[in-house]
Amino acid sequence: MATVHFIQQGKGGVGKSMIASILYQALGLLGKQVAAFDTDPVNATLAGFQEFEVTCLDILKQGDIDPRQFDTLIDKIMEQGPETHVIVDNGASSFLALNSYIKENGIIGILEESGHSVFFHSVITGGQAIADTVLGLRSLALGFSETPIVVWLNPYFGEIVMDGMSFEEFKVYQEFQNQFHAVITIPQGNKATIGKDLETMFAKRLSFKNAIESSQSIVVRSRLQRYRNELVEAVTSAALV
Repeated sequence: MATVHFIQQGKGGVGKSMIASILYQALGLLGKQVAAFDTDPVNATLAGFQEFEVTCLDILKQGDIDPRQFDTLIDKIMEQGPETHVIVDNGASSFLALNSYIKENGIIGILEESGHSVFFHSVITGGQAIADTVLGLRSLALGFSETPIVVWLNPYFGEIVMDGMSFEEFKVYQEFQNQFHAVITIPQGNKATIGKDLETMFAKRLSFKNAIESSQSIVVRSRLQRYRNELVEAVTSAALV
């Protein structure tokens, strides 16, 4: 049946929707059927990519999960064909409410009993937000101890280092490493070259395909192609397909 990817992080502005877009494109390039849902009530970033087929569902109502909207989401997931990968990009503002609703209503069990596989994806970012993203990841791991988590390391804002320790030395990794299905490090290149290329691409909500085809510079096209290939290799290595 389908494989469901819930993208979850309680800290906003750390690259969660970027990861959703990367996953969407990488799975497509690997020949997989992809269905996507944007449930972020504040910033529907994934839905902003015009080339992607994304369904918007505002699942948050006055600070709580709207059962009818969330039930619609689950029904739509259930409709997906076998081998389809379903991406659910959830907003930081509904992180706690959604986790509570999923747990209280046994949503993971419902999906798994219907034959679907479920993964949570969460991001750890460097810089000032690192501690907050670690707390978000820990909350997710504690709340769903039987569900595998894919951890994405985003060093765009700084190294993934705390007190001189790398991620694999963090307490959260030592405590939950058996639950972490994979750890994917988002490739980092020269910020003045590929960094600027990516900033422009994401600001315009362009896919890699469109950004590569629309660039007038052969050098930019080559950089984006190499970077895209690195991302596809990283997703392949994570054994999600």
